[in-house]
Amino acid sequence: MTYPEMRKIVYILKGYPRLSETFIINEIYLLEQMGVTLRIFSLKGGEGQKSHAVVDKIQASVTYLPKTKSVTATPFMRWLATHLPKFAAAHSRLIRRRPQAYLRALSYAIFGLSLQCSLQSGIRFKKSFIKEFLQAGTIAEAILAEKSVGHLHGHFCHGATTVTMLVSHMTGIPFSFTAHAKDIYLPDLNPNGLLATKLAAAEFVATCTDANRRHLEALYPGGAPIHTIYHGLDTTKFAPVDRTADGAKIPVILSVGRFVEKKGFPYLVEACRLLRDRGHIFHCRIVGQPDEQSALITKLIDEGDLGTCVSVQGGVTQEELRRIYHESTIFALPCFVVDNGDRDGIPNVLAEAMATALPVVSTNISGIPEIVSDGVNGLLVPQKDATALANALERLLTDPALRGALGHAACTTIRDLFDSWQTTVALRQLFLEQLAKVQEQATVDTHSTRGTEPPAVSTVWR
Repeated sequence: MTYPEMRKIVYILKGYPRLSETFIINEIYLLEQMGVTLRIFSLKGGEGQKSHAVVDKIQASVTYLPKTKSVTATPFMRWLATHLPKFAAAHSRLIRRRPQAYLRALSYAIFGLSLQCSLQSGIRFKKSFIKEFLQAGTIAEAILAEKSVGHLHGHFCHGATTVTMLVSHMTGIPFSFTAHAKDIYLPDLNPNGLLATKLAAAEFVATCTDANRRHLEALYPGGAPIHTIYHGLDTTKFAPVDRTADGAKIPVILSVGRFVEKKGFPYLVEACRLLRDRGHIFHCRIVGQPDEQSALITKLIDEGDLGTCVSVQGGVTQEELRRIYHESTIFALPCFVVDNGDRDGIPNVLAEAMATALPVVSTNISGIPEIVSDGVNGLLVPQKDATALANALERLLTDPALRGALGHAACTTIRDLFDSWQTTVALRQLFLEQLAKVQEQATVDTHSTRGTEPPAVSTVWR
């Protein structure tokens, strides 16, 4: 019999669509525009009613896995009794289809992941791996039934990629993943050397900064090829705007990001207090989804009596954010490396602001210096230094010519380096190479198979 063409790429995501993960949504859309056929599995549902307009243009079918509650908040056996029935039918079909692969994956999830983490790391039984095994089995059964999936790809190298790797174990379909920020640097997210295991097993790895690439290569030399592929953005949508007539307006300092520690918003609030005390008139607008530091930022604004010059608002769509960039004078994002290692790579909002010709002020950490050169296309200050941040903002507030020059250079940088079509072409090529290898192997399998269902594609376990 003829083996079916292995042409689909499966994306496995923690949640879809997510307002804060525009880079993934745009990547999926552009891959489809380039002719790549995708299938999406989401471990969780979307985060709410608001979503970016591009989501409606995506053609890929989306499967949401059964809802699960936290495994840490419930005794494990009670959690298992509640949740196992949701996954049982798919797992029953899967074990009949590929019993040996299924049992090997189950053994690995229990002994190679959960128990080994407990024994070697001194932590309690890692129950989350059992949840991820159940999720992986449901995905594996669905894609084996389709018989047209040639490659798996996980986004973020902790939970979603753990599921992706287990699906690969169960199906024999090779996988890759994209690593981003805290998923790379927080050991608790990949305990007991699990990230190195993923690097060894994957066909390739993409990451969004060269700093990340160097870190991953040092973590597991000789593992999967690691490619720096910037997230990119649509430079036709985030176009420059003429701000030469803004001199009569109150300057607006904009900052955008989730209210999490690594964004450094407390240092921005303190810098605003310093600027206010120096007699500068401005408005600072902080836009982002509420999170762990939302209450702290509000408290700092109140304590500094900054309510008239600093405001906070919730997350917005890309369409709304483009308008906000155009209404702003300066963009500031004082990111820093948190004590536990968490950090940003290259924040997409920083690139978006630069694309609109906003002069930017940020910090010299992680991948940020890869797109911002101090004094050339923006200003960089040391992390955790509110005074240095205030001084940089003061330079821009008082020097319109500097704002214009830095903004123009920033826009040029993003158009040359960060255009999403160019960055996605690189990822598309990696996928096409993988599909070609899979199809070649499938052809070999066809010639060696007589009258039976073709085996799943073999994967390389390094």
